[in-house]
Amino acid sequence: MALPWAHRWSGRQGPGAGKEMVVAKRESGHVTLSDVAHACQLSVSTVSIVLSEAPLSRHVAETTRQRIRAMARRLGYHPDAYARSLRRRRTQTIGVLAFDMSDPFCIPVIRGIEDGLQPANYFSLLVNAQTQRKLFDSYLRMILERRAEGVIVIASWVFEEANLLADVEKNHVPIVIVGRDLTARRIPSVLVDNHAGGALAMRHLHALGHRRIAVIRGPEEMFDSEPRWAGIRHAAAETGVRLDSRLIFQLPNRVDPRSGFEGGLQLTREMLASRRDFTAVLAFDDLTALGVVRGLAEAGLRVPENCSVVGFDDILPAALATPGVTTIRQPLREMGLLATQRMLKALEQPRAGGPHRFRLQMLTPELVERGSSAPPAVRERARRRGLLASEEVVLSGNESAAESSEHSSEARGLPKGERGR
Repeated sequence: MALPWAHRWSGRQGPGAGKEMVVAKRESGHVTLSDVAHACQLSVSTVSIVLSEAPLSRHVAETTRQRIRAMARRLGYHPDAYARSLRRRRTQTIGVLAFDMSDPFCIPVIRGIEDGLQPANYFSLLVNAQTQRKLFDSYLRMILERRAEGVIVIASWVFEEANLLADVEKNHVPIVIVGRDLTARRIPSVLVDNHAGGALAMRHLHALGHRRIAVIRGPEEMFDSEPRWAGIRHAAAETGVRLDSRLIFQLPNRVDPRSGFEGGLQLTREMLASRRDFTAVLAFDDLTALGVVRGLAEAGLRVPENCSVVGFDDILPAALATPGVTTIRQPLREMGLLATQRMLKALEQPRAGGPHRFRLQMLTPELVERGSSAPPAVRERARRRGLLASEEVVLSGNESAAESSEHSSEARGLPKGERGR
């Protein structure tokens, strides 16, 4: 039976030179070393030595080496990484298991992981559990079956950790988790300092002059909710802001990450219906903040002229919205990169490190000031005078509230007498 197509090779050297040889390609399957060897009329071992650039290849004539490489390119040959991994007992693969890739939190983290793995010549095996516990466990087994050398878990918005990582531990496969603190399980963990982030958001609104602040807390089931709320309360007590319990709301447990927008919208309607006076809303995250902005717009209220809004995370939609949402930035890419660095270090020194190998690394959040927050006493005058700045100002979580107030006032071009009212 005739094959679909064939290569013709007429570049042979030595006996039989000038004879044209037909090299048939398989109808299916990858090109193998045997295919290249047959096309060159050489042994598989010789072809393997040349293509793997083994030390013995220097004993093969240069013309032969060139002929082998040319034929490999012509046939589209690529080395069999699976066979190589069996020989070396190394797969150069890291499993990356995202609990829910539809969460905007995940994408920058994955980008950081890839940025760390690529220079080290590691391949990421990325899987999405779609918030399903059974699917998570199934993918975890598949990652182990494919002999991944390590596992990075992106916990995202909700994550049940009970016993699901036991198989990883039994197989002595290094694991790092992003977004949750599992150091009590002896698992290295990387996340943002949520307490500091919550406090930073409250201090920002206080520094602008807000005293009547509504707060939308995160769902009870989410790990991040309590530390952020604790940080808000700490900064409120520190600055003398009295939080009105009638202006404290909590998001319901989520069906998916997008539920935050609907929750923010609905809770804003409830705030307005309560007739309680407030000049700012501190939202659990950016999607919730965008829901707040929508709810205020439905009621004919403008942000920040009538009400300031602050979010958390610094996802892309927060920067693209009009106005841009002032938010607390999680260094998500840096978190992914740090998780990868810890993984690679564990692979290089599997027995080194001692107990501190399992330490928690918390990254410092930053305030990103955009158009959704302004001082309540001067916001209308500033709007009329066109002084509300469109550019964003990034403030480190280590800056003081006083520095934040001065910085934000200068960014808006406000006279000193009007700063911090």
